[in-house]
Amino acid sequence: MRYDGARLADFSGLEPKSVRGRMDLSFLLLVLGLLAIGVIMVLSSSFPRAYYDPGRVTGGNAAYYFVRQFVFAVLGVAAMLLASRLPMGFYRRYAFPFLIVTLVLLALVPVIGVKANGSRRWLGVGGLTVQPSELAKLAVILSFSVLICRYREKMRSFRYGLLPFLGLLGAIVGLLVLEPHFSASIIILAVGAVMLFLGGVGVGWFAAAFGALGAGLLVLLTFFPYASTRIMTWRDPFSSSSDEGYQIVQSLYTIGSGGLSGLGLGGSRQKYLYLPEEHNDFIFSVCCEELGFIGAALILVLFALLILRGYWIALHCRSRFAFLVCAGLTTLLAIQVFFNVGVVTNLLPCTGISLPFFSYGGTALLIQLGEMGIILSASRDVLET
Repeated sequence: MRYDGARLADFSGLEPKSVRGRMDLSFLLLVLGLLAIGVIMVLSSSFPRAYYDPGRVTGGNAAYYFVRQFVFAVLGVAAMLLASRLPMGFYRRYAFPFLIVTLVLLALVPVIGVKANGSRRWLGVGGLTVQPSELAKLAVILSFSVLICRYREKMRSFRYGLLPFLGLLGAIVGLLVLEPHFSASIIILAVGAVMLFLGGVGVGWFAAAFGALGAGLLVLLTFFPYASTRIMTWRDPFSSSSDEGYQIVQSLYTIGSGGLSGLGLGGSRQKYLYLPEEHNDFIFSVCCEELGFIGAALILVLFALLILRGYWIALHCRSRFAFLVCAGLTTLLAIQVFFNVGVVTNLLPCTGISLPFFSYGGTALLIQLGEMGIILSASRDVLET
């Protein structure tokens, strides 16, 4: 890799003035490939529930979820291409206005939000629902990137290296807890920690944070029976297979029945109202049943290639801001994939984390593709190798 003085100056945080190149074709093709597989799997996994929907939300239309997901996929690709055309300076300029809007939306959720499954996590807008927590993930990455560039020489101090970041995290996580939305809180805290590490915060602060986290977890397990019950269910889901462990047990049955080569696309049996959230958080289980170990492994390989390519783009960015944004968005993608696959395979305790590009959810898909567009925008300015 060749660096010259001008490019080293660019990495200090200033946006380059040179003519922009083409977007990274490898990254784009990986996104589109995963998106295509994801939309097909939404059709395959959702039609039984859409047809037999007891609430009649779908009107008995077996293609209800697929059509909506397909429309948002098309809109998302358009948003991704638009986002790839906007310069990184645009995202830096509007990072904090976007953060303020996100905080306002998060504050409105507990008050006027749409309630489902005991939580208020959505805002109703013209017949559609928007989940502000998805916006919050992007807002944290953009605002943290701006602050890290602004305080890059002072990131090891508490006043500049921790205080403003902890204040932002505290405000966002506090609003998410009110919904409640603990899975989004965990993801945002994890992404925030990675951003601070990349920004140069001292390792000692992370050691202290892990110590505090361990103490908090001990208190939670000691004084809150619900939390300890969740851990016990995670360790032995078959001990309560008709109650708390039902969902994960059905997920394991679904994965196991796929075998090496799977039952074939559309051949899943567990999706016929045995497996809850089969087209949403547990769609990867249906992928395993229909496509088998080989197909599921291929999907994970595609995700791994996308994540590696995202980090490659980040490492070759000309500006520090672009590097931080690309690394943050790629880390967000990696965390969500790891958590979702970990949950459906019972590697991790059950939490409501969707699989990017696969799980049903229009606004989430739209935002995820927009985030990929930001990475593609940064890829137009990568350093020559």
